[in-house]
Amino acid sequence: MEHINSLGIDISKNIFELCGFDQRGKKIYKKRVKRGDFVKTVINLSVDTVYMEACGGANHWYRTLSENGVKVKLISPQFVKPFVKTNKTDANDAEAIAEAGSRGHMRFVCAKSLEQQDIQSLLRIRERLKNNRTRLINEIRGLLLEYGISIAVGVTKVYKELPIIIENQSNKLTTVMLRALSQLSRELSHIDKEMQFYKKELSQIYKQNNKAQTLSAIPGIGMLSALSVVALVGDGKQFKSARHFSAYLGLVPRQHSSGGREKLLGISKRGNTFVRTLLIHGARAVAMHSGKKTDKRSRWVEELKARRGFNRTSVAVANKNARTIWALLAKGEVFDNEKYCYVG
Repeated sequence: MEHINSLGIDISKNIFELCGFDQRGKKIYKKRVKRGDFVKTVINLSVDTVYMEACGGANHWYRTLSENGVKVKLISPQFVKPFVKTNKTDANDAEAIAEAGSRGHMRFVCAKSLEQQDIQSLLRIRERLKNNRTRLINEIRGLLLEYGISIAVGVTKVYKELPIIIENQSNKLTTVMLRALSQLSRELSHIDKEMQFYKKELSQIYKQNNKAQTLSAIPGIGMLSALSVVALVGDGKQFKSARHFSAYLGLVPRQHSSGGREKLLGISKRGNTFVRTLLIHGARAVAMHSGKKTDKRSRWVEELKARRGFNRTSVAVANKNARTIWALLAKGEVFDNEKYCYVG
């Protein structure tokens, strides 16, 4: 068999499609293998680099093949799609992956370690529980409104007033509804216990993770934000600059430029929505309390609020925090409020 320069693999649960190119870009290998034979088949091939889409299961196969001495690179699916010819099939996808990977200007995705996978899994589970709790609280509010009972705004109000409503005999709630509310109250308590469990797990990981503790020194970065960034990018050295990392998170303006005229729009909102949301929420807290402080960063935030308004200031602070995060991770620096007070 000829030597394969780039091998594209379209992965799935049980069937894997392989397509190999030689150094001149000619397709010289094509095969479909089952899950049980996948690793053995790839290891036995004479191949320079294996390319896969960064999709479900890609991190696992990256680690497995790398442990067996295979050089693997992950490509974002959005960069593979332009190379798919005619109809979408597994074979065409594998060929497109191989072709995309062979391009010298292609950008690749860094695979996650097992520690990063653990953090990301816990964060995802906690986020799902938080969303379920919000839906449940909204459901309780909506149901009670139909019985003429209104609960004040705020999550704590629900926890405080719901037991009182259930015990109150003069609110004209039927026996059926009282039983239903009692069950909803127990469901709400169960979700809270589950969230406390995952919060405890995340806290233990945070105490053992020096990178996350370093990031939490930045104003507007808490435990969840720090852990989510570490789970997403690790040491951040895959980014060539702070602006590159900020652009990866979607915190820089979109461009619609033509004919030498530059036109900047709102932020691109690319990348990981969860991490970007946490950074902006943390920045909102910084912008909200900056008027009570006199340090350089707070004065800059106050001046920016006066010129551009609260929302734009929050995004600007999130952008600055993202750049600071990259400096701390990639360069191994320690946060200094005086050094990282201005946007640069």
